[in-house]
Amino acid sequence: MPDRLHLDVVTPTRRLLTEEVDDVRLPGALGELGVLPGHTPLLTSLGTGVLTYTKGQQQQRLAVQGGFAEVLPDRVTVLARIAELPETIDPGAATAALAAAEAALPTAAAEDIERLTDEVRLATTRLEVAGKE
Repeated sequence: MPDRLHLDVVTPTRRLLTEEVDDVRLPGALGELGVLPGHTPLLTSLGTGVLTYTKGQQQQRLAVQGGFAEVLPDRVTVLARIAELPETIDPGAATAALAAAEAALPTAAAEDIERLTDEVRLATTRLEVAGKE
């Protein structure tokens, strides 16, 4: 059984991260998924939330939204629509996006509620990952 996982996080425009890690927690569309070396293979869709991985004693976090994750016993590959490192997140822009989405929700048309709710989740996740929540 492998003792580490190879983690790749890729977006449509770039490879964001390639690391050898001890474990990964990611936001599946149906809830959080924890992955340790030797995990049973699976394919899952991603929700919006924090992807966390541990490397030694350090825990790192990314904001992710949408896409898929493939889990193999020795590898986790994340193909995310959006993935952002903490240092690339603009807390001011995330705060403004959160305020705008929350202000629009009470009067939103039915067809806009899901989009606005996703905007709230993403802005909240960005603030959490950036350490500003």
